[in-house]
Amino acid sequence: MSRYKVVVSDQVFPSIEVERELLAGIDAELTVATGDVESVLGTAADADAILNTYLPWTADSIARLEKCRIIARYGIGFDNVDLKAAADAGIVVTNVPDYSVEEVATHALALILASLRKVVIADGSVRSGTWSIDNFRPIRRLSTLTVGLVGYGRIARRIAAPLEALGARMIAHDPYLQPGPDLPPLLELHTVLARSDIVSLHLPLNDETRGIIGTDALARMKPTAILINTSRGPLVDLDALATALKDGTIGAAGLDVFDVEPLDAGRLESVPNLIVTPHMAYYSEEALAESQRKAATQVIKVLTGEKPDYQVN
Repeated sequence: MSRYKVVVSDQVFPSIEVERELLAGIDAELTVATGDVESVLGTAADADAILNTYLPWTADSIARLEKCRIIARYGIGFDNVDLKAAADAGIVVTNVPDYSVEEVATHALALILASLRKVVIADGSVRSGTWSIDNFRPIRRLSTLTVGLVGYGRIARRIAAPLEALGARMIAHDPYLQPGPDLPPLLELHTVLARSDIVSLHLPLNDETRGIIGTDALARMKPTAILINTSRGPLVDLDALATALKDGTIGAAGLDVFDVEPLDAGRLESVPNLIVTPHMAYYSEEALAESQRKAATQVIKVLTGEKPDYQVN
């Protein structure tokens, strides 16, 4: 019998050989659970560690873990784990906050440029036989525009660099930062929304940020503004955004994440000037391997008495 039992609560990767090989080094057996929370608990109740992606870990389900020492999330967010309940149970919760910074920044930049340059509309126009720019006027020069970054962490900073290189002006809202020489102007959220031609969200999801972009926030934005969200879906009230795009409250939007996933495509019917992608901003082959390696490493460190790199509770 192996020294440790590690359970993958919801397997989403093409292979888990990266984790299996690393964990074998501490004599840990890796088991993949399937199904809903109840089914997973049937496998994971006696686990020493859990590797988790999307499965929710509430206070009730955490209480049923008999000897778990760590819940290691593969991703950046950790809103699907009750951090207090885990801490009360003596369970460390970790994430991997830096595994897909480049990928998410690149994807956000792609949505910004595609929305600004109206690439999707132009592609459809050409494919329909119309060779003209009249259907997608006006297009603004990027170097004349202001980009508002809501949240100014790793990903936002990665986006700011190429946008500034192309001449855009940066402003930001981040209540956890103090003004400094290496930061863009830090402003109140309502000011960022009102002044920005492009607003890109880079926030964690919590009680303060859930629904932060709703009807009132959208009404503060310029009628030509572009909204980008590659962060967390519930930051944006999708129904309010759809209405805002239909009635011209804002100009366009690019979304990779949604309040409910998979997205019901019917919610986007007849919504103009909207680019959507299927929660893929985090993805590259290199990013997946990094996430798997780093999540497994947190398990190894905790089980062998070392301090984890990314503890969040």
